Amino acid sequence: MYAIVEILGYQYKVENKQSLFVNRIDQEVGSNIKFDKVLLIDNNNKISLGNPILSGASVTAKVIKHFKGDKVIVFKKKRRKGYKVKNGHRQYLTEISINKISTSDSSKTKNEILNKAGIDDKATAAKKTTAAKKTTATKKTTATKKTTAKNK
Repeated sequence: MYAIVEILGYQYKVENKQSLFVNRIDQEVGSNIKFDKVLLIDNNNKISLGNPILSGASVTAKVIKHFKGDKVIVFKKKRRKGYKVKNGHRQYLTEISINKISTSDSSKTKNEILNKAGIDDKATAAKKTTAAKKTTATKKTTATKKTTAKNK
């Protein structure tokens, strides 16, 4: 069982008992967090798809620790100009552990959503729509002018 969850603007694929590094979350170490923005849940090949999020579905996680990530060095240089700038930073991160992925019974599966829209899942895979060919218009010839020779 896995889920796709939006955490602080980023989407993550999470499973039960998975450890995950995300941007710093303002929670105490050891506290539980509930994420409600669940976009998709796969429960033994039974896919529940949100539009855009699943109502009633949630993912609970526990904060393990806060730390700073590895140093990232940003080096800028323009050759032959004597321009060199070296900057760097360390990202603040939080390690979380996924405890539970819960679904609601009222969540719709992918097939239910497609059937409600009037689309058959197997039929869409088999059909290929082709664009109709345009016919080109034939050119009409214009009448030719007759020139008369001038006598001198």
